[in-house]
Amino acid sequence: MLHICCGPCGIFPYEALAGEGFFVKGFFYNPNIQPCEEYQKRLEAIGTLERHCGIEVERCGYEEEAYRDAVSGSLEKKDRCGRCFELRLKKAFAYAQDNGFDYVTTTLLVSPYQDQQLIGQIGERLSANAPVKFLFRDFRPGFRQAHRTAREKGFYLQNYCGCLASLKERQEEKGKKKNVQC
Repeated sequence: MLHICCGPCGIFPYEALAGEGFFVKGFFYNPNIQPCEEYQKRLEAIGTLERHCGIEVERCGYEEEAYRDAVSGSLEKKDRCGRCFELRLKKAFAYAQDNGFDYVTTTLLVSPYQDQQLIGQIGERLSANAPVKFLFRDFRPGFRQAHRTAREKGFYLQNYCGCLASLKERQEEKGKKKNVQC
């Protein structure tokens, strides 16, 4: 089972795993995505992914309160992101176990902007005593090509991770680049 954070990031992991002979089903659970309009755009991109790749994706409801509870008091980026990764992967593991999957992996592992080591640690911890195992793969080599394909196929492409804190960080970064003096 492939936890999918967004449509474009689903392309390469799906193709890689299906190419290895895995039956792959997607699982979209991302209560971190804000505002709601952004969530809807990313949800629509899941439909584009399904049509492009032929993958079936289970859509889990938008549980914004669960996300707020999980990250409350987490001001440091690594702590906040770790709690967010864990929330989403726990839900993915529960769904995988309830539906007879052997493995869980995530498209979070395709992004060069995410902490691969932290995601791997969380996945290994969640699978330590579970019948479902975490499949760690470094999917980053396919990131750029998948995003080129996504542009060509008309996918919605976001420019931040999903939470309001990441949106603010992105806006601050853009502001710093505009203010650079030569």
